[in-house]
Amino acid sequence: MSGSDDPWGKWRKPGAPIETSRPAADAVPVSDPETQAKRPAARVVDGPEKTVGTLGVNKAAVARDAEKQPRKPLRGGPPRVRPTLQKKQEADAKAKAGHAQRSERPSDSAAPSPDRSKPRSAPRASVRSEANAESPWVRAQALSKGRRPERGGDDTQRTGSGRPVRRDADAGRLATPPARPKGPPPEGVRLSKVMSERGLCSRREADLWIERGWVFVNGEQISELGTRIDPGADISVSQEAKKDQAKAVTILLHKPVGYVSGQPEPGSVPAVTLITAESQVPQSGGPEFKPWMLRGLAPAGRLDVDSTGLLVLTSDGRVAKRLIGEDSDAEKEYLVRVSGEMVKGGLDLLRHGLELDGKPLKQAWVKQLNEDQLHFILKEGKKRQIRRMCELVGLKVIGLKRVRIGRIRLGDLPMGQWRFLRPDEAF
Repeated sequence: MSGSDDPWGKWRKPGAPIETSRPAADAVPVSDPETQAKRPAARVVDGPEKTVGTLGVNKAAVARDAEKQPRKPLRGGPPRVRPTLQKKQEADAKAKAGHAQRSERPSDSAAPSPDRSKPRSAPRASVRSEANAESPWVRAQALSKGRRPERGGDDTQRTGSGRPVRRDADAGRLATPPARPKGPPPEGVRLSKVMSERGLCSRREADLWIERGWVFVNGEQISELGTRIDPGADISVSQEAKKDQAKAVTILLHKPVGYVSGQPEPGSVPAVTLITAESQVPQSGGPEFKPWMLRGLAPAGRLDVDSTGLLVLTSDGRVAKRLIGEDSDAEKEYLVRVSGEMVKGGLDLLRHGLELDGKPLKQAWVKQLNEDQLHFILKEGKKRQIRRMCELVGLKVIGLKRVRIGRIRLGDLPMGQWRFLRPDEAF
């Protein structure tokens, strides 16, 4: 087409190409086989292509291509083993096989072939665990820490006491590891016991003084609890111990009926609640009551809730040991009012011949003052002892009053009131 034949030529921009039906100069004829082979093969599609942006995408073709690709295995199929894990498993298998060959014992006759029909369980322990399990000490350490010992060539079990035992594979029996020989018994006597026996203080006070470094044995300071010494060693205490002991107090109380001497019972009140400044009986030269004096105060001997009379409360360990110690021989004197008729020979039985809780009672001093009153002196103090003794001879106690403990008498101390033990008094 020439320029005159183009009706739109006068409006066309200068330099714009003119579309013609002729092939371009660089077009390659279809008949040229060499050039046609170099060109990419055209893809035939079933339908028109849809364009997304500037690229053409055929969804149908993409779906067919996806079907031709190999699919990934679904869950539950054969797992894929990583190369590193596979190598590690192969190395472990070779190590176990080598160990099995080394552990085989030579025998004259050929070993029978194992039965392959029965499944065999894999070994649970490695070479290292088998070597450790052969040591009884390793088993004992594992059991002491609450762990199960590793099982090796020999099996391990526990006895009823928790001690590990070793099963001998050759003999087929249990072999208990030998017990460690016990050393010689410690020499000497505990320092606190010696101090208590000598009357220096109670064991509790002795332990407290030892911890504070207030005790000296043959001039050497002792500060370790449980120290054992020669029973004849020289023992002294520091001034601090003496000052601390001087703070201890001993109180004499006239207990009324309805108060318990020790731990409070349901519906009862402890006798220590009666120790107040208002209920104190003043004495010339005696100390003034302070609330801190109640600290550590405890009864030295019981007195029933239905009984009255002298009750000793003290924070001095020496006084407590003197009154209620195992080797105490302090006398307790009582006035007892009874009712009923005593059996024949009952007075002799009260003095000696009765037993309580399956144990015979110590000899007592008993006197009948009148038809309804008895006088007792005992050297022991079992729970409700006098009441139970009287029941065994046909009597019932309707009133009991303690009037003396050791060398200390109740005297004229009013009921419900108390006083300090004077320095010139001793049990």
